[in-house]
Amino acid sequence: MTFPPVEEQLAIIRRGVEKIVPEEELVARLTKSRETGIPLRIKYGIDPTGIDVHLGHTVPLRKLRQFQELGHQAVIIIGNYTALVGDPSGRDQARSKKLTADDVEANARDYLTQVGRVVDMSRAEVHRNGDWFGKMSFADVIQLCGKVTVAQMLTRDDFAKRHAAGTPIFMHECLYPIMQAWDSVVIKSDIELGGTEQLYSFMLARDLQRDQALPQQIGVMSPILVGLDGERRMGKSLGNYIGIAESPYDMMKKFMQVPDGVMKMYFELLTSISLADVETILAGHPKEAKMRLAKAVIGGYHSPEQADEAADRWQREVGGGQLPTDIPEVSLSLSALIAQLPQCKADLEQRKLPAAQLVKAMGLSPSTSEAARLIAQGGVSIYHDDQPTPVTDARAAVELKNGMLVKAGKKKIARLILES
Repeated sequence: MTFPPVEEQLAIIRRGVEKIVPEEELVARLTKSRETGIPLRIKYGIDPTGIDVHLGHTVPLRKLRQFQELGHQAVIIIGNYTALVGDPSGRDQARSKKLTADDVEANARDYLTQVGRVVDMSRAEVHRNGDWFGKMSFADVIQLCGKVTVAQMLTRDDFAKRHAAGTPIFMHECLYPIMQAWDSVVIKSDIELGGTEQLYSFMLARDLQRDQALPQQIGVMSPILVGLDGERRMGKSLGNYIGIAESPYDMMKKFMQVPDGVMKMYFELLTSISLADVETILAGHPKEAKMRLAKAVIGGYHSPEQADEAADRWQREVGGGQLPTDIPEVSLSLSALIAQLPQCKADLEQRKLPAAQLVKAMGLSPSTSEAARLIAQGGVSIYHDDQPTPVTDARAAVELKNGMLVKAGKKKIARLILES
C-alpha cells in the first residue's frame, strides 16, 4: 500500500493534538510503515457507559478517521469489561452507578451506530475486550496485576489526589488502567488515541508491550474540548454539550452560544478548515464566525443543505427577532385555575388573570416574583395575531384569549390553549 509522504501525514496528525509521546518514535513508525506498505494499527477505546455521542467524543474519533484516510487501520475497542469497572480518570470518587452486562451491550450497539457518523466502520476493526478478559482465570488476573506496583498506580493524578485526601480507592478501580493497557497488547496497537488524562494508561501499555516483546505504542493525545460554558469539559451531565444526533436547528442554537474565547479550539478540533482561514474568519464578526463554524460541523453530521436551513431559521427566529415556528402549547383550565388561585377568582370569572400569575401558570417563570421582575425589566410581551404588546404592570389583569402567545425573556414563549 502507498502512503502519503511522512511530513504530509505528520501535518494532519499534529493538528489539534496536545501531546505525542514519544513523538520521535511516531516519525520512525510512519517512515517504516511507508517503506513496508504495512498500515499502522490505530487504537481507540470506548466504554459504553452511555449512549449520547457529543462533540467532545468526536475529537479523537475525527483523528481516527484522519488516520483511516491516510491509509492506516482503525481498531475500535468496545470496553464491555472495562465499563463494568468504570474509568477513574479525572474522578475524585468511585463511580456510584454500576452497569450490568446487558446495559453495556445495549449501549455498545447504539454507540457504534453513532460512531459510524465519524469513522468509516466498513474499514474498521471492532473488538470487545470481554472477548479476552472473559476467558481469563483468576490466576491470569493475578499474573497481570503482578506487572504493576502500587507506587506506579499512585503516580496517576486522580489516584494521588484521592489518596492524599483520604478518599477511598477501591481495588477494582486499580484494575482499570491495567485492563486498558492490556487491550493494547492483545490488538498489537501501534498508536493509541485519547485525551491527555489517559497518559498513564498509554505509558503503562508501552511497558506491557515491551514485556511481551512487542513494538511499543505511541500516545496521540488531544486536548479536552470545553463545553458551551467555556470552562468545563463538554459533558451531558453538565448540560454544556452539543450532541451529534441532535437536530440541525438544535445544534445551530447551541453553536451560537459558544463563547468567543473558545472559538479557535472548536474550529481546530471539529473542522477541517485550514488554520490560516480560521484566523481570517475569527478576525471578522463573532456572529458570522459562529455561523461558519456551525454550518461546517452540522453539514458533516447531517447535510450542507440542512445546515443552511438551520442557519436561515436561526437568523429568522433568533438573530432577526422573529417568532419560532415550533411554539409549544400550554393548556390552562379556568376551573382548575380558580381552584389553584382563589385570590384571582373574580378576574378568572371574567377570563382574565394578573400578568405575573399568567406567566407563572404557563410555565414561563418559576415564580410570580421572578415573573414580576421580568415584567419590570420589559421582558414580557403578549402577542395577538403575532403582534407583540409589552406588559408593563405585573398586577394588571390580562384578558385570556385562546391561541394568544406569551413571551418571557429572550427565549421562552408559549401558546395558550384555554379550556373552560
